[in-house]
Amino acid sequence: MDSDAPVAGVNGPRHVAIIMDGNGRWARRRSLPRSAGHRQGIEAVRRTVRAAIEFGVRYLTIYSFSTENWSRPPSEIAYLMGLLKRFIKQDVAELHGANVRIVVIGEREGLPADILAMLDDVQRLTAGNTGLTLVVAFNYGSRQEIASAARRIAEDVAAGRLDPAAVDVEAVASRMYAPGIPDPDLLIRTSGELRISNFLLWQIAYAEIWVSDVLWPDFRRRHLLQAIVDYQKRERRYGGINPA
Repeated sequence: MDSDAPVAGVNGPRHVAIIMDGNGRWARRRSLPRSAGHRQGIEAVRRTVRAAIEFGVRYLTIYSFSTENWSRPPSEIAYLMGLLKRFIKQDVAELHGANVRIVVIGEREGLPADILAMLDDVQRLTAGNTGLTLVVAFNYGSRQEIASAARRIAEDVAAGRLDPAAVDVEAVASRMYAPGIPDPDLLIRTSGELRISNFLLWQIAYAEIWVSDVLWPDFRRRHLLQAIVDYQKRERRYGGINPA
């Protein structure tokens, strides 16, 4: 494959979502602590954001920390939170300078106050940017998101603000964490696992799925390019009939 093949344009995915999997296995295969895998995972995020901008992707959603990740050892959670803080301190200025808008989706309840403040500051700082929108799914679980939307619908119906007959797909979608973000066109999962892992279950209804055996810390520009070129070769029918 030509590594410089053009991918931007009308046939490229507008929104790419990534399940970044394999940090732990990457470290284990090298007899390193899991923290080393997470550090290299951050480097992969940096590379991927730059490549997404280069390839004309408009929205990039990364699964950075799930609601299930709280079951990991406290030391690993503390390390991940520290990595997030360092990423914000070290990278946000560059992202802001590159016209990247940052949007954070996920549950806010239970997060440390300093983390919440940093996430809010980042979103305010970059809110006016018009380039790539980087959506960070943090403390995120898709079932929780759908349940939260259903709860808000129930509250609106009970308060008389919403007619039950008006509860449709749009009513649910408008109550998701980021209703202004278009659904992903392409979902990438690394490490070869064939699972969705409670990620964007509502939004990926018609997304094209691309799975790579590459562990996330080894994910490079060429892998994103390969996924996008593969996407461009597919015919998206959204449940319709192939005219051929």
